[in-house]
Amino acid sequence: MPYRDDVFRRGQYYHLYNRGGGKGTIFFNPGNYEHCLRLLERYHGRYGATVIVYCLMPNHYHLLVRQESDEALSRFMGVLFNAYVQAVNRQQGRRGPLFDSRFRHVSVNREEYLIHLCRYIHLNPVQARLVKTPELWPYSDYLDWIGQRPGTLTDVTFMRDHFGTPGSYRSFVNAYVDQPQELDEIRNYLLD
Repeated sequence: MPYRDDVFRRGQYYHLYNRGGGKGTIFFNPGNYEHCLRLLERYHGRYGATVIVYCLMPNHYHLLVRQESDEALSRFMGVLFNAYVQAVNRQQGRRGPLFDSRFRHVSVNREEYLIHLCRYIHLNPVQARLVKTPELWPYSDYLDWIGQRPGTLTDVTFMRDHFGTPGSYRSFVNAYVDQPQELDEIRNYLLD
């Protein structure tokens, strides 16, 4: 039974996200990001979650997934981030919760919103001024989407089905790099 009456449906897309407690850090070093990605790789298939887009940021994360089974995504997220928090707490010599609360989720049921969400997630490090271009952030799957890294975690067939070629997607993303007001509108919708 899903915790807090979450309703997740097979074949549906979900934007899953969370941030550190008090907006604090959740990834303290490169090894933390890499460990989280290994856990994501290990658990997503076991719990029927196809990863479409991911971006890990110093104090929050974004995942766009498609549920492939009848098992609720809340189980997948619980296993994934319980394992991550235990490892980080051991490494950092800390105790207690790492995140602000349980993960949040938004059901993505409009095609237009779905494709804009991909771009929003990939541009997160640029909007946060961590890098000048999304290609420079190693903790997202943007390089996989544009064909510059042979990633195995995400379903890049989604990109081909919706954008045609890596170059088309890159152009789609670059068209918004200089229009932060539109990305702010999406951010306000998602995080409030």
